[in-house]
Amino acid sequence: MSEEGALVDGQWLDVSAQAPWPVMDRALDAAAAAFPAWSRSPREERRAVLERIAERVTRDAEVLAATMAREVHKPITMARAEVQRLAVTFRLAAELLDEDARVELPLGFDARGADFRAFVERVGLGPVLAIVPYNWPFNLAAHKVAPALAAGNTVIVKPSPLAMRSTLALVRLVHECGLPAGVVNGLGCDPTVAERAAADPRVKLVSFTGSEWVGYRVREVAQDKPVVLELGGDASALVFEDADLAWAASRIALSAYGYAGQVCISAQHARVDATVIEPFRAALLEATRATPSGDPLDPKTVCGPMIGEDAARRASAWLDEAVRGGATVLAGGTRAGSLFAPTLVEGVPQGCKLATEEVFAPILCLSTFSSEKEAYAAVNASRFGIHASVFTQDDERVERAFRALEVGGVVVGDMPSLRFDNMPYGGVKRSGQGREGVRYAYEEMSTPKVLLARR
Repeated sequence: MSEEGALVDGQWLDVSAQAPWPVMDRALDAAAAAFPAWSRSPREERRAVLERIAERVTRDAEVLAATMAREVHKPITMARAEVQRLAVTFRLAAELLDEDARVELPLGFDARGADFRAFVERVGLGPVLAIVPYNWPFNLAAHKVAPALAAGNTVIVKPSPLAMRSTLALVRLVHECGLPAGVVNGLGCDPTVAERAAADPRVKLVSFTGSEWVGYRVREVAQDKPVVLELGGDASALVFEDADLAWAASRIALSAYGYAGQVCISAQHARVDATVIEPFRAALLEATRATPSGDPLDPKTVCGPMIGEDAARRASAWLDEAVRGGATVLAGGTRAGSLFAPTLVEGVPQGCKLATEEVFAPILCLSTFSSEKEAYAAVNASRFGIHASVFTQDDERVERAFRALEVGGVVVGDMPSLRFDNMPYGGVKRSGQGREGVRYAYEEMSTPKVLLARR
């Protein structure tokens, strides 16, 4: 399942990792041709296919996890967890099809309604271009493919060049579970081909997960068609004086350093009430130094190598910039090739990249606040906003934080990188637009259509 190539119109093509435009053109034609029949297919047929995919994923779980661990260096324990969630994602999409397709609307509020019956049904849009990143090459692909198929759409999957083997293995698996030719297609291509596809009128929606600047470029070239963007973040964890400090430190460390911090909701900032900074710093230092790093195939590893040496060099440069500005490295700060040590840094100056950009590396910035207002303002000063977490035992404070924080989700008592696959997921500000999460992506990828009939 690690073979490279392209799946187009039900055929596996032996092409390079950067397929030229004629291959994409063929994939777009195939998706457009397959859409009418697939969109009219019985819901029970679509449900059965999605269930078969989940069963196949479960059967092949260890092979899939090992493929991903080797390709993108995801620690094998986390890779196995992703594959488990992959099966869940397809099952959640299948369960949507248990619901009635057509819902009757009441008309009794209007005297004219006595002569009519009104129904609403969500219908698919057409071919969906799904652009997938390297860091979750299976489940982030599934969060596009599964709801698209449930809605009756066809799909063209464009994987990251850094995770080609993993994502295309999934595309091939999905097709082999009984989908008609052209319903799901997958190919790698360079950015110019992807942009041309995003602008193509055969594509009816683009779903993109990746970097901020590329995402907004995709939105620009897609023009007036719907675009779902799930972009970057610099998640904060707020630790108040009444928190369980040891628990908060352990969970924030896992969030910051797990998978080398290469998750868009990894904790990047630990913001702590100044009255408890000393004990919390000690607990966080201990958790940082105890984080197992190294071989991603070792089940004990939490922080494996970054995706490549260029990414690790960039993280080192950002850390050096912060230190030149007065920051102090409390732990870590070293690298060997692409393996970057879990790093805790305090006193990061405003304006440097660690303070203002998404680091996407195992670097955690520690700072203090003296009031709730100051804590919330620090989070809201970011141009990003996907998740934030709040460690407190005060229910009223939880409500204040929920109302004040400018983010897509607030996690209470745990790490900001916690996500369940049925939740709406996405960000505000420069973190994107639209929502993933199976039901919410299904709604993004379909439109309500009304049937109004005289009795």
